[in-house]
Formats: sequence, C-alpha cells, structure tokens
Amino acid sequence: MKPAAFDYHAPRTLEEALDLLAAYGEDAKPLAGGQSLVPTMNFRLAQPEVLVDLNSIEELFFMREGEGGLHCGAMTRQRTVERSAMAKQVAPLLYEAMPHIAHAQIRNRGTIGGSLAHADPAAELPAVAIALDASMYVRSVTDARWIAARDFYVGLFATAMEPGELLIEVAFPRPRPRSGWSFEEVARQHGNYAMCGAAAVVELSDRGVIERARLVFLSVGEGPVAADQAAAMLVGERPTATVLRAAAEEAATKEIDPVGDIHAGPAYRRHLARVIGERVLNSAAARAFEACPT
Repeated sequence: MKPAAFDYHAPRTLEEALDLLAAYGEDAKPLAGGQSLVPTMNFRLAQPEVLVDLNSIEELFFMREGEGGLHCGAMTRQRTVERSAMAKQVAPLLYEAMPHIAHAQIRNRGTIGGSLAHADPAAELPAVAIALDASMYVRSVTDARWIAARDFYVGLFATAMEPGELLIEVAFPRPRPRSGWSFEEVARQHGNYAMCGAAAVVELSDRGVIERARLVFLSVGEGPVAADQAAAMLVGERPTATVLRAAAEEAATKEIDPVGDIHAGPAYRRHLARVIGERVLNSAAARAFEACPT
C-alpha cells in the first residue's frame, strides 16, 4: 500500500513548525518517529494533506533532570530513555516500561511525545504518564499551556490538544518518599500489542499504611484507564495480599470496559486485568516498603 498524496514540510525551528500547523489547521499532521503514523498512512487509515516533519527541530530533542523530576522533549527517542541512567533514577516506572514498547528497532526511531500524542489505547506510555501524574506542555502560535496527563486523553486516539497545538515537553515527577512502582503487560509475543497491561504506584505513610495509590490499565478501553475506585479502596489500608487482591478485583470487574478482538475476548482481558493488577500492586507495595527508612 502507498499513502495518499500529501505536501511535505521539514521546518528547522519550533516557530516555523507552529506557523505551519496554524496555517494548515486540521489538514496538517506532525511527523515525529513515524512508527504509528506512517503505517496508518500506508493503509490510508490516515490521509493528512500536509506532513510537518519535526525531525530537524533540535530544541525538541532533550532529556534533563529538572525541578521535580525528569523532563523529556517531545522528540526524545524511546531508546534514549531506555538506556538512560538518569531516567532509571529519576523516573523508574517510565524506565521499567520502556522495554515493553514494541521492538528495539521501533524504539530507536519512536519518540516519547509521538507515542503520547498518538493516544493508542494499547500504548504503554499514556498509562505510565497518568500513573506518574505527568504533565504535557503544548504550544501553538498564540498560546502555551500545561495539561495534566489525566486530562490529556479524551477518547479513542483523541487528546485534549486543539488544532495548531504541538506537544513540546513532558514532565515526569520524581517518586515521592516511601513510594514504589511497577509495570507489567501480557502479549502473545514480546513486542506485539499487549492484550492487557498495567502501571501502579503505591505511596506509604510513615506508619506503613497506603497514603496514595494509582492503578492504570492499557488495552482495556478507549484509552488509558485509571482505576480510581480501586485506588481509593487502598487509602488508609495496610498493603496486605488480601487488600491488594480486592482492589485488583474491583478494577477488573467494575472499572474497565474491554472489547474483544482476534487476540483476546472481553472476559479474558478482565481476567488479565485482575491478575496483572494484583501483581503490579504487590510489586509496587514491596518497593515502597524497601524505600521506607529502617
């Protein structure tokens, strides 16, 4: 298959890119790593009239430790994060999730911002971003704003960005004291789309009870699914196996809405959510205990 005809622009500055997006509006599509966009164009599922290639804009390629956590430019390659000692220390949940994204060849080209903005419900990074309370910085010619990851996803392959806006930077907060994290997913073959996955963060008080928790699933809804009821059940509780299992059960039975496909039906995805949810909560809680002062 070949894509439909399109005009191509390769701006060298962010301002030039924003001008192009403003000029062409909904007819334009930014090109980051292209690992999702190009295949959908080849199948003509996406037919943008204009491509704005971001790969020559150096100011979008960065990763640094800043106030509160890890800051990644939208064009930061996924492989860069996967190999980064800074990411491992400052954003360990993000670091842990990276090897689950497709294959190494894809991660060599794929970008942090591209994956987040594409909003694939089976993608790992949106779920991780919500679990970490990440924030997205977006700009247009006339405006700039931060959007909380929880508010960034509004539907199937849909985000809160307006036409003309571009994702510039993502801020992943540093783990709080006495906190733990975990990420797991199940796919038929490593590198395939996950049938179900989950990211969890558990924060303990100085008394060893759960002060805050987040449990976010992927591939079980129209976007990343935050299991808020399950997380609320955990607050004030000691992270025993029984308590964590009950939270995973709550999430799997009441908070997700999986659909079936050739890989797994809804019932099986709920089963996976129950199992994976319990695993990541247990692992996150164990790490939180390890982080507690002795």
